[in-house]
Amino acid sequence: MTTSPDIYGQALADYFYRRKSHPLWVHTSYGTREEMPTAWFFRSPNEFPDLEQYALSLCQGVVLDIGAGVGPHALALQQQNSVVTAIEASTLATEIMIDRGVKRLQNINYLDYSAPRVDTILMLMNGIGLVKSLAGLSNFLQWAKNQLQPKGQLLFDSSDIAYLFNRTDFPKDYYYGEVQFQYEYREQYGDWFSWLYVDEQTLQQIAASHGWTCQTLFSDNTDQYLFRLSLI
Repeated sequence: MTTSPDIYGQALADYFYRRKSHPLWVHTSYGTREEMPTAWFFRSPNEFPDLEQYALSLCQGVVLDIGAGVGPHALALQQQNSVVTAIEASTLATEIMIDRGVKRLQNINYLDYSAPRVDTILMLMNGIGLVKSLAGLSNFLQWAKNQLQPKGQLLFDSSDIAYLFNRTDFPKDYYYGEVQFQYEYREQYGDWFSWLYVDEQTLQQIAASHGWTCQTLFSDNTDQYLFRLSLI
């Protein structure tokens, strides 16, 4: 097995620069391998699902797009004349954003962001998963307080993955929405990484404990939710 630190970025670069579309696989700690269609990361605004279109319509003032990928949402906001800064940890994805025309961007981990406060923090495509765990979510909510204007908002989507445990018991030593992923691309493997999916009730409890008001703005029949958090 060969390994590479940015399998995700390599797949995106092949698609964008070389017009090659090889399968990008995701291995999961719950036992399945799933293909992620690379073209999905490059979709245009008219291809956004209803949840994402609604989230973009709610963005106010200066926006910080965390986990921006190759910039589909940042580009859409630019087209609406919004001031948006995109943050992305993958260097290859960040280079693609530059070539796609994203004007303001930083190739950093979100925890390294330091700039004037913003009005909206946006994290779509299950972007809150970047916090890795419920403990990470608590830390993130504390961090976000220092990044938002007093009347700012945090917009993100997540999913309740309880359905994965219909035929088995929930794990006893960790929250069931804390999962592990590994990318596979062209016979190369990335490191395993942690990701969080948080259910509505758990999020409400954690948000309240840190002084946030949490609203569920959108839900669908796949247990996917759009949340807006604001400070009480």
